Amino acid sequence: MYRSLFSRDLFSELDRLQREMGGLFDYSPAIRGLGRGGYPALNVGSTPTAVEVYAFAPGIDPATIEVNLDRGVLTIAGERKRAAPAGSDEKTTVHLDERFAGRFRRVVSMPDDIDPAAVNAEYRDGVLRVTVKRREAAQPRRIEVQ
Repeated sequence: MYRSLFSRDLFSELDRLQREMGGLFDYSPAIRGLGRGGYPALNVGSTPTAVEVYAFAPGIDPATIEVNLDRGVLTIAGERKRAAPAGSDEKTTVHLDERFAGRFRRVVSMPDDIDPAAVNAEYRDGVLRVTVKRREAAQPRRIEVQ
């Protein structure tokens, strides 16, 4: 009886929807919060002298990217314009558009030992590199025994 009311595709679609909804609430203990799904993609790492953030954002004008550091929170924001297909006019139909377009904002919490006066941001080959130096007092140092 149920086979005549519901097609097999309906149940597979419900199963797919359930998996996607479950993925929305899958939090990761990573430094940036969610483990996936944000734009631009980030790599965050630290060395004994600095914290480095790499944001992979190709095709963006570097002048439109905003980088702010306020009270230990690094914010990267900007906008990526939608690229129109070649020869686009009112008769052009886009069949697939997987490239992200629109405003974006990523937030990264910094450790307590950073120096907010020593921040450097550079954009090259589609990658934004933000380097935040650590305070000199927080650096490990060798103490000679007399």
